[in-house]
Amino acid sequence: MTPAARLATAIDLLADVMDTPRPADAITSAFFRNRRYIGAKDRADIAGQVYRVLRHWARLHWWLERGNHMPDPRALILADCILAQGRDADAVAGLFNGSKFGPPPLSDRERRLARTLDSHTLDHPSQPDEVRAEVPDWAVEPMRAAFGDRFLVELSAMLGEAPLDLRVNPVKATREQAMAALAEVGINAALTPLSPVGLRLPGRAPIMALDAYKNGMIEIQDEGSQLVALIADAKPGMQVVDFCAGAGGKTLAIAAMMENKGRVVASDVLEGRLTRAKERFRRAGLHNIETRALKNERDPWVKRHKGKFDRVIIDAPCSGTGTWRRNPDSRWRPLGPGLSDLVPLQASILESASRLARPGGRVIYATCSLLPEENERQVEAFLAAHPDFTLVPVAQAWPAAWGKAPTDSPMLRLTPAQHDTDGFFAAVLERRADSAEPAEADGEPAASAVGTEQ
Repeated sequence: MTPAARLATAIDLLADVMDTPRPADAITSAFFRNRRYIGAKDRADIAGQVYRVLRHWARLHWWLERGNHMPDPRALILADCILAQGRDADAVAGLFNGSKFGPPPLSDRERRLARTLDSHTLDHPSQPDEVRAEVPDWAVEPMRAAFGDRFLVELSAMLGEAPLDLRVNPVKATREQAMAALAEVGINAALTPLSPVGLRLPGRAPIMALDAYKNGMIEIQDEGSQLVALIADAKPGMQVVDFCAGAGGKTLAIAAMMENKGRVVASDVLEGRLTRAKERFRRAGLHNIETRALKNERDPWVKRHKGKFDRVIIDAPCSGTGTWRRNPDSRWRPLGPGLSDLVPLQASILESASRLARPGGRVIYATCSLLPEENERQVEAFLAAHPDFTLVPVAQAWPAAWGKAPTDSPMLRLTPAQHDTDGFFAAVLERRADSAEPAEADGEPAASAVGTEQ
């Protein structure tokens, strides 16, 4: 494709993303699936430009507002070329040439915009911190409450791309064996600094096309997500339920820790995701997993199985603020419930699922959020209402065989700035061994529980 054709295609893809209420990655996949004539390098360039616009959304909008121009797809791509890529305004204007596959020529107003932007960069001293850090209006105050004077440092660390992390399946191989398998195909992986079963790649790679992936030796999973699974300390022979299992990433990690012994129940309200997860379980060679579709967080199955599980994993539906590096469009295009709906839903899920833990058993409450109201405040409220549970510090929950715990804090809180992982939170809550049988929690559910796991 010519540079002009790539530019026109990027404008078309961005328009689809802006107009379609679906995640950008799903829209992008469908867009290229319907245009198989576009080569791999052109696809990468086109998608790269669109995702760059999504990562620079607030700053590009700030500049367009300053230039009195509507933030339509053409203007956003034009501004990205000049401000983010550092191209000369006249050279960019030349790409809008009206050729057979190129975009139509710039209007007079667009030419004035290009001249206004010429020689500038994305950042400007007049931009507010929330614009420089690409924080949507709804999240500014919660993020300031979470980070205080580290607001700009923490949020700026979320502007780049997330690293590509892998989890080695110990049922199939050691980390060293997995590294050797990757090296054979020219991929040099490094050990993750916090997870004892993780590998980090230096860049993008076609992981799902590799034999090491197809035979279940490795799985794609952020290091932070690996740590959340590991602090469950699920041992062989245990009874474990992954209550909001989603696509099954943590389920896989936990079942592997149990060495295929015991029982893991992967449950979720989205039965289709559980069906698709079964292929991941099969590929990993794990036979101790069963799936259970639930109607909601208060499904009768929960009442029937109260007090039966050693570990209850709750990867609660959340705002997803910890995954902004990975899903930049989610800052600006929330496709699920808002924070005001999520907080009571999380409390309802924790309240109901905690009944599954036996005396002496543990509940691991986790989110991929950075916001205290979804994390620490939820745990504090639960403990205040449930004196039969106590908080187990991360260092105590972390298995000694895996070395030093990833944090000395009572609860696990990971951020891209401090740990170079996605943003994650987890707390380990233990039901006292002398506690009575779990109390009932009847009543109508606040909403449906939704798994958020990748």
